[in-house]
Amino acid sequence: MANYANLPAPTPEGGLNRYMQEIRKFPLLEPEEEYMLAKRWVEEQDTEAAHRMVTSHLRLAAKIAMGYRGYGLPQAEVISEANVGLMQAVKRFDPEKGFRLATYAMWWIRASIQEYILRSWSLVKLGTTSGQKKLFFNLRKAKNRIGALEEGDLHPDNVKRIATDLGVTETEVISMNRRMSGGDASLNATVGSEGEGTMQWQDWLEDEDADQATDYEERDELETRREMLAEALDVLNDREKDILTQRRLSDQTVTLEDLSSQYDVSRERIRQIEVRAFEKLQKRMRDLAREKGLMGTARSEEHTSELQSPT
Repeated sequence: MANYANLPAPTPEGGLNRYMQEIRKFPLLEPEEEYMLAKRWVEEQDTEAAHRMVTSHLRLAAKIAMGYRGYGLPQAEVISEANVGLMQAVKRFDPEKGFRLATYAMWWIRASIQEYILRSWSLVKLGTTSGQKKLFFNLRKAKNRIGALEEGDLHPDNVKRIATDLGVTETEVISMNRRMSGGDASLNATVGSEGEGTMQWQDWLEDEDADQATDYEERDELETRREMLAEALDVLNDREKDILTQRRLSDQTVTLEDLSSQYDVSRERIRQIEVRAFEKLQKRMRDLAREKGLMGTARSEEHTSELQSPT
């Protein structure tokens, strides 16, 4: 891949405004120009072509990153992670699939940001299942939507409503809310009062499951599932891909009403297209899993099932 050492990078010292002004200098690409640059990268490993594709989409990465404010992380670092996802997208982009780089890159950018947030937000692993991850990224918005702004535990009525809206259990809502309401404690903090020794919390911890090989295998599997999902999208036509992306792959979900106006069809027709597109994507994921022999059918279904249908 190209050397991106000379890419503009957001820093706390330089400020985000300066970074945004800098990336606006890079021109957007016309479809034909983008196609030719992508061909040069795929066929000739032309690093200059890859560099131009990345720089022309830095504004997209920054815009998506701005949608993840509110997790208590430096915005400059979130944008940097978005740029990492963008570079991965450019590296794997196939111009012959028939869709624009921006459509393909959105998924990689969001995945990179979300992994960074889950990795950095707490010392304790916040979510392991797709439902828990969905709850983590949607709990704050759900609370704001119903005006549940109280500190501490949620009112039982609000717990029930959020659990219903997000399709999780009330126990999961209560647990996640408590974990997100409390700050992280340092493992280097001293246990006991002064004069009682220098024992730290981390000295009481024993890693009974330390297995770097397993950790690497899980990360490698996640990367493979990502690539499969990106490849599986090629079974959808442009309209199906756009509707599915706006309904299930976007952090700002577009309503059926808005899409019906955009495409000048009924809300029910949009819903039918969304459901059909999702079913086609699931089937393609299962087929790819069997072809590659890398994971079971259940794994591929689990990954596509994370694209929960919005209400």
